[in-house]
Amino acid sequence: MECEARSLRPCRSTTPEPSSRGSCSPSSAASTTGGAAAGLAAALALLGQDLRRGHRADSLILEISTSVFMAALTALAFAAPGSPVLDYGASLAIGWLALTAWATLLLGRPFTAGIARRQVTAEIAATDVFRSINRVLTTVWAASFTVLAAALGCVQHWTPDATALLVAVKVAGFTVPAVVTARYPEAARRRHLTRLGLPLTEAPATSQPEPSSR
Repeated sequence: MECEARSLRPCRSTTPEPSSRGSCSPSSAASTTGGAAAGLAAALALLGQDLRRGHRADSLILEISTSVFMAALTALAFAAPGSPVLDYGASLAIGWLALTAWATLLLGRPFTAGIARRQVTAEIAATDVFRSINRVLTTVWAASFTVLAAALGCVQHWTPDATALLVAVKVAGFTVPAVVTARYPEAARRRHLTRLGLPLTEAPATSQPEPSSR
């Protein structure tokens, strides 16, 4: 999620025709394709930066997925710059991340696990409690992405020029899973130790870094 696809909206005709989303001037089309290409370049640059830092591919699932999405969006922007699909860039980007997150769960490789492995030992990463925590966290992020994508789609459809509302919805959509990511691992660790009858201070920290949203 390093670089979200921006909301790419072709210009709308000022005439009162019922469907004017696809009507664009050449300058607007150039702006749309340029924005898509810039988004792709940014996504690839950020992904490359993380790879150069030595991050494993399994910790960059969302970044890789974002790059794939931006490549597809850029291809669409060049092939059909007046496409109404481009009106929903932001919601489609988050929807793509939702599909990615759900897919990692179905494959038994929750994307948060790769991110969390950066901060824990191999022994901790191999435990059942670590895997359980990351299944829960990935589910929370997947559900949040799904709801956020739907909410952004509604905003972009009904009030496409309400930038402040779009930003507010995004912030709200990321806040909930971020708070859960910050608090749930420690709560789960404490419950686990309590069931085992062990002192809470005996277990190493299992803090979970949040998925990057640069």
